[in-house]
Amino acid sequence: MIDWTPLRSALARCRQSKTPLPVWWRDDDAIAPTPQLDQLHTLSVRLDVPVHLAIIPAHAKDTLAEYMVSRPNLRPLVHGWAHQNHAEAGMKKSEFPHNDAACQSRASEGLKTLTNVFGSDLLPVFVPPWNRMDTGLSQHLKAAGYHAVSAFGPRKPQSGILHINTHIDPIFWRSTRGLVPPEQLIAQTVERIEARRNGTEDAAEPLGYLTHHLVHDPDIWAFSYAFLSELLDGGATPAHLGKDLA
Repeated sequence: MIDWTPLRSALARCRQSKTPLPVWWRDDDAIAPTPQLDQLHTLSVRLDVPVHLAIIPAHAKDTLAEYMVSRPNLRPLVHGWAHQNHAEAGMKKSEFPHNDAACQSRASEGLKTLTNVFGSDLLPVFVPPWNRMDTGLSQHLKAAGYHAVSAFGPRKPQSGILHINTHIDPIFWRSTRGLVPPEQLIAQTVERIEARRNGTEDAAEPLGYLTHHLVHDPDIWAFSYAFLSELLDGGATPAHLGKDLA
């Protein structure tokens, strides 16, 4: 049994202080319709929360665009280019470890490819694989036509391209690849909420929930539904990222 009391209390404090809590949902690594994507879509409909689907351009199938036409709550973003690691040996994985011609070309090609597939439905948001990239790449992304970048962690004061990050990831990547202990996820969320409420983090940035539908087990699916339900019941509002991404 999950103890939601700390989260419910933090949400109550948000309501009392009239601190808004916009929430958005990003899911990574989509390339084609799958049973897991069906499950993600069903959950999105039940919650009435859109899922911003980070799609790998180099591997995306035409059938994915056809699938999403009738599912407007699935909103396409650009997930790098091919989700391949180009970092030097011993460094953390990154497809965009440098602000060089090769990285710039991959980023530009990702936007062009998915624009050809999704047209005006594509949101011009760059999601770097493994949530990391050379910070110098930002200016190129803006010039290439991207409106925002989405990685992981509270965004910092910035100039140039907008960042709309994610903050809570339920997958225990470094161990079981199952569900992170729920009490740990709740504590992380409370910390983010309190930081917004006391002004140490940007309260205008939507609180981002990050999932990876292709690798979810039943516990992750169940927690995702319960967690997002708790946020919404506690006064959080779904953030709908539009073309202006404001």
